[in-house]
Amino acid sequence: MKVIRADAMGFCFGVRDALAVTETIADPQTVTIHGELVHNRQILEQLSERGFRMTPEGAHVEIPETADVLITAHGLSDSERERLERAGKRLIDTTCPLVRQAHRAAVALRDDGRHLLVIGRPGHVEVRGLIGDLESYDVIGSVEDVREYETLRLGVVCQTTVSPRTATAIRTAIRKHNPRADIRFVDTICQPTRDRQQALERLLPHVDVMVIVGGRNSNNTKQLVCRCREKNVPAHHIQATGDIDPGWFTNCHVAGLSAGTSTPDETIRQVYETLCRLDNNRRQADAVCMDAP
Repeated sequence: MKVIRADAMGFCFGVRDALAVTETIADPQTVTIHGELVHNRQILEQLSERGFRMTPEGAHVEIPETADVLITAHGLSDSERERLERAGKRLIDTTCPLVRQAHRAAVALRDDGRHLLVIGRPGHVEVRGLIGDLESYDVIGSVEDVREYETLRLGVVCQTTVSPRTATAIRTAIRKHNPRADIRFVDTICQPTRDRQQALERLLPHVDVMVIVGGRNSNNTKQLVCRCREKNVPAHHIQATGDIDPGWFTNCHVAGLSAGTSTPDETIRQVYETLCRLDNNRRQADAVCMDAP
């Protein structure tokens, strides 16, 4: 079995920058991370071991006890920032710059008097941040969510990790259901998401099975898995080497490997080496069978 890696996968610059900020904090026990810094189990465990406190994802009702509060790469609404600052908290901001752009786009469309349509995963932390400062909005997770809207002035933005194919299909549906509306679309899908989707597209024609590495809550990782299945390529979403089942690769000649933007390089390396060992073990087993009397 040959193992081919996607030519773009793993950490994006936003995640690397956020983690770099945590490395500069001398006393992690004095800082609360407001949610999950990134959607990756191993990284969250490492941060916890270093002493960082963390509020549960989405549970932003209670004000953290520590004086310093770290805003995650997924960002926050301005109203939530103000709430923390009014409570006297010092904010350490690791919001991805591309998420900031999406926020600015949403606010600009709101200020232009438009009803906002946010293409993204309902309930996702980034989406909650995008809609937190809006009075009039709908979150659209799929084409089936699109309907005719009462207002004729619509603004459309995307969660930064939405698949471009999904966004295009939803935009088409919005136009179809609202032919008389004045629709302004701002493309806020980030380039790292596009790069990983395009790398996957190049890889899929050459593999029998895909392994996608990333956190269970990682939207961009889930988008990679969905695209594999849309192309009828079996895909297995794992978080670490322990999730690998050798049975997935029975009769597999070529396996592909990709990973979401919150997956560490070390995890990707470990998964790649494990897949290669599976191939070596299988060849050795075949040789034993051939030599048997």
